[in-house]
Amino acid sequence: MLITSKDNSTIKDIKKLKEKKYRKEKFLVEGIKMVREAIQENADIELIVLREGTELDFDISKFNNIEASEKVFNELTDVVAPQGVIAVVRKNNKNNEIDYSADYILALNGLQDPGNLGTILRTADSANLKQIIVSKDTVDAYSPKVIRSTMGAIYRINIIEVDDLVKTLEEAKKNEFQIVTTDLQTDKSIYDLDYNKKVVVIGNEANGVTKEVKEAADYKVIIPMLGKTESLNASVAAGVMIYEYVRQKIK
Repeated sequence: MLITSKDNSTIKDIKKLKEKKYRKEKFLVEGIKMVREAIQENADIELIVLREGTELDFDISKFNNIEASEKVFNELTDVVAPQGVIAVVRKNNKNNEIDYSADYILALNGLQDPGNLGTILRTADSANLKQIIVSKDTVDAYSPKVIRSTMGAIYRINIIEVDDLVKTLEEAKKNEFQIVTTDLQTDKSIYDLDYNKKVVVIGNEANGVTKEVKEAADYKVIIPMLGKTESLNASVAAGVMIYEYVRQKIK
């Protein structure tokens, strides 16, 4: 059946997912590559919307799917030149619980740039990290810009949003983790630590981690730099610290 009215109830429900407040349980992914990856990664796909006349090189027949006119599809898309396919995907973090059997956990404290968050998720995935903690004031991990920049990592990482990051860090300590933050005022290098059972916290792009998070930290470390630049982009800093963990794992 072809949907030609933007007042269709299903279309209205899908359109709501363009706003963060409606993305509590599910989110949208758009484009041939992203929808194909969702299928390959066995993501929990609720519905696939196909623009009228769009042909795919993969099968969507086993999923609930609808066809929408170009006019209706354009009500749902977030890009200038849409490829004609959108999927509604349920989040994979239904219990929103931290897995303390891991030996390295990344936490984000107030990051605001979608590109930074997407890059960090992609980097974390490359290191086989299965979860990431984000403070409530961090940019929405399920926004279209973040999802596109994760290059599929969004399907493989459990994103745990917490209301009180300091309280969460204190709980991690009770589970035998130590907290690590970066700090420009310390002489201790990131290379001086063993990254087993550590929560590494990356702070806001402009201000770093909050005072409260810094006070909760067991270790404050600096990324050594040989040039005149005093600080690194948040996603670069996260990448450096993730890959010091990787280096220690494979040495």
